[in-house]
Amino acid sequence: MKIRFTPAFLSNLEKVFSQAGYVVRYEKGNFQSGYCILNQKKVVVVNKYYTTEGKVNCLLEILHHVSWDFSELQEAEKKLYTGLMKLKASQETTPPEES
Repeated sequence: MKIRFTPAFLSNLEKVFSQAGYVVRYEKGNFQSGYCILNQKKVVVVNKYYTTEGKVNCLLEILHHVSWDFSELQEAEKKLYTGLMKLKASQETTPPEES
């Protein structure tokens, strides 16, 4: 799987979060992106001034930190999620290149 930093890929990531019960919000401000659960409401907040690449990277980082039952995802989103998890696992097991 290859990560593409396009608006279409960003939209697909947003669908994964949406189907998992999270609300993705893009807000202005001087803050770090992240997620929170307030009164059982799952909200992901990303800085709206980030580039598409920055937004994709933030959502990918958050995706790896949240735990939820992905069996509720539709087939296309489940395939994307599974591919992203495999990619993350392969990056963690690959030793860094020496300079």
